[in-house]
Amino acid sequence: MGAERDMNHKEQPEEETLEELFGKLDGILKTLEDRDTTLEDSFAAYEQGIRYLKACNDKIDRVEKQMLVMNESGGLDEF
Repeated sequence: MGAERDMNHKEQPEEETLEELFGKLDGILKTLEDRDTTLEDSFAAYEQGIRYLKACNDKIDRVEKQMLVMNESGGLDEF
């Protein structure tokens, strides 16, 4: 049960790439869809998924703040 191992492993989601986090979220979805998953394991998976979603949101927010666009005079403005 790889998903359970991921749920119990105390990694720092903010140190992972978006691709890694999306992969882990996909695994959590599969765990939640599995009819053999206990209610307790479902709650733990949900909690871990929320942490991963928050880390994804934080990463996307940082990128959006760093994005610049070129204006008509060739200068850079914030997006």
